[in-house]
Amino acid sequence: MRPGIVHRLDKDTTGCIVVAKSQEALVKLQVQIQQRVASREYLAVVHGVPGGDRGTIIGAIGRHPVDRKKYAVVHDGSGRHACTHWTLLERLGDYALLRFKLDTGRTHQIRVHCAHIGHPIVGDPVYSRCRKLPMALPGQALHAVQLGLDHPISRERLVLQAGPPAGGVRQAAQAVAAAGRRGHASTSVRVIAAWGWRSS
Repeated sequence: MRPGIVHRLDKDTTGCIVVAKSQEALVKLQVQIQQRVASREYLAVVHGVPGGDRGTIIGAIGRHPVDRKKYAVVHDGSGRHACTHWTLLERLGDYALLRFKLDTGRTHQIRVHCAHIGHPIVGDPVYSRCRKLPMALPGQALHAVQLGLDHPISRERLVLQAGPPAGGVRQAAQAVAAAGRRGHASTSVRVIAAWGWRSS
């Protein structure tokens, strides 16, 4: 093991990531991730609007029973416990802006849990590939907005934040809401454009 990345983000997910500058810091920070001392929060735009203003998704995650390159919520005892809390921030017509807080950190956890409840993340090439979009996206609309952890040396609590690309997801939500009121553009086009992605 060498000093470096403490944890990883899925390919095409933007946002906060921590890199250790020493072996001591690396070990201590990774222990915080494993023991859930570190807190991680994400923003995402999903297909559809979940019922209610908040909720918790609990479902063991393991390899997909058919496509072994994917993960899924499984019920055969092969998966690992996973818990995702979500809060509805904005209704965006056919989409919704959600904030997530993780109790666990399984591979593709938010993406798998969202697909499991029928609200996959917009642009996810693995878990929502059959959903039609009016624009070509480089990846899923998922952003690691906040990371909380204890400094590995001073033990001071740190809360690190990373604004979403192109001015922020909040700005995207406002643009979508305004577009819906004016009737000048479709919800899907506005939310994706405001996120900072270009049409094909």
